[in-house]
Amino acid sequence: MIKQENTRNFCIIAHIDHGKSTLADRMIQITGAVGAREFRDQLLDSMDLERERGITIKSSAVRLRYESPGRKSYVLNLIDTPGHVDFSYEVSKSIAACEGAVLVVDAVQGIEAQTMANLYLAMEHDLTIIPVMNKIDLKSARVDEVRHQICELLGCEESDVLLISAKEGLGVDKLLERIVSKVSPPQGKPEDPLQGLIFDSSYDTFRGVIVYVRVMNGKIRAGTEIMMMNQRSKYEVKEVGVFTPRETTVDELDCGQVGYIVCNIKEAREVVVGDTVTDCANPAESPLPGYKEVKPMVFSGMYPVSNEDYEDLKSAVEKLRLSDSSFIYEPETSAALGFGFRCGFLGLLHMEIIQERLEREFSLDLITSSPSVNYRVRLSDGNLVEVDNPTKYPDKERIEYVEEPFTRCYVFAPSESIGAIMKLCEEKRGEFVATKFLDPTRVQITYNLPLSEIVIDFYDKIKSFTQGYGSLDYEIIGYRRAQIVKLDILINSVPCDALSTIVHRDKARKIGIELAKKLKETIPKHMFKIAIQAAVGGDIVARETITALKKHVTGKCYGGDITRKRKLWEKQKEGKKKMRRIGKVDVPKEAFLKAMRIS
Repeated sequence: MIKQENTRNFCIIAHIDHGKSTLADRMIQITGAVGAREFRDQLLDSMDLERERGITIKSSAVRLRYESPGRKSYVLNLIDTPGHVDFSYEVSKSIAACEGAVLVVDAVQGIEAQTMANLYLAMEHDLTIIPVMNKIDLKSARVDEVRHQICELLGCEESDVLLISAKEGLGVDKLLERIVSKVSPPQGKPEDPLQGLIFDSSYDTFRGVIVYVRVMNGKIRAGTEIMMMNQRSKYEVKEVGVFTPRETTVDELDCGQVGYIVCNIKEAREVVVGDTVTDCANPAESPLPGYKEVKPMVFSGMYPVSNEDYEDLKSAVEKLRLSDSSFIYEPETSAALGFGFRCGFLGLLHMEIIQERLEREFSLDLITSSPSVNYRVRLSDGNLVEVDNPTKYPDKERIEYVEEPFTRCYVFAPSESIGAIMKLCEEKRGEFVATKFLDPTRVQITYNLPLSEIVIDFYDKIKSFTQGYGSLDYEIIGYRRAQIVKLDILINSVPCDALSTIVHRDKARKIGIELAKKLKETIPKHMFKIAIQAAVGGDIVARETITALKKHVTGKCYGGDITRKRKLWEKQKEGKKKMRRIGKVDVPKEAFLKAMRIS
């Protein structure tokens, strides 16, 4: 039996690559949760993709048993969170299941964009913040400068900032002591009706859906008949367990504990993250607040290379949606690519990760269409429609005006990069807001930017201009009117819906020229001439021509009258005209793949 006052629930939050997963590794080693033979680096990063890229994609929970120097035993429920801006929803879910947060700041990089964003998320939930400076063992560490930055940000004393090296294990034992002394125990009541917050889930082929819960009130054990309060669905609990970090079965989950339940749920869609679990025999009066509904920012079509794989793709996206509630999808059809799904993502990295997971975990071969954002189109009849798919874009004659989403962008960069960053923002149709020097070497540049301009390559360019020291955070601030048009690609006067895209009018010609050139390189020659055109409405803004395969029809004519050759040439010309009228252009899948990489 674990006493509630000896339980601590906390998460580790930080900017990407500031050492969250390494710190979690050291805590697991120090508390002896995993033996030396079973231990490996990035222990909580279970996906191959996470280990290869060196980033955390999914939040991971683990239960640690900690013996304090005063011989008092504690249970620490730790949740390791992602740091990239695209996975901030994972962070918000983890924070809702905790009472404290360890804020990790890199001693070399200092405070960066996601440091601030994640800190504000923790403050909104009134979590106890424990500031930590990591990587103090590096020669390039700026301990005094960064400590001053942290104190300025939190309004705390210098003695409150713990100095650690997660890699070497320096100061991690003091951090564990700080957690048990500063973070408050869970406040729920064991005697109250059961209220468990679903903060995540996963899918097991043999056991079905595994539901991750934080018990806020009451307790839960195997054999209990439970109800999902928002879904109104009822199940019997078959298994209750905790993460050690392996899934380990226990008799019951007490008030304040974090763990999982298995109820033989076969359909992924039956479990909703943010829902409340309660006991059917003694139900709670009302569900827990749950989470703010996540809104995807970037949309793209996903199609199987082979149409026979459509059912496999359908099953795969359903299962992936279970472990990633910020990913949405709906069926769509393309004349060029067949059956597929229109998918919504939080950003471009999120989109890449989803595509790689589908290809690796479910052995699928996919084509992804050009990413788009959500536009608001006011029609001439007064209706307002939201459009994230070029194929649903209304005709020009029906449109009164179009609005695009705008963001407030915060770029953190070395002060010598300020000129290059501001030039980049101006090229991206940015509107300058402010410049703030965090210290003599670091600056925060704030711009209002269209979301469509930052989802493709904006972050990569910031990293390039700042030699890897720049970081980005953004928030949606609303919609603004803009000159938005649909760019169509015509192949021999036939529109190719898979290559259509929604762009700003000023960039339509440039993007059209790039697309036409790329298609000319990838579409093979046919027996007839092929015209590739980029059009906005009825106006052609770019054109490339693929010449016909040539046959030397006069090769057998030696000397003689020129009229014989002319007759053969005319016959060939007529044949090519007829071929063009009835011939079909075969566009290979590689052409779509290359064309869709155009920004």
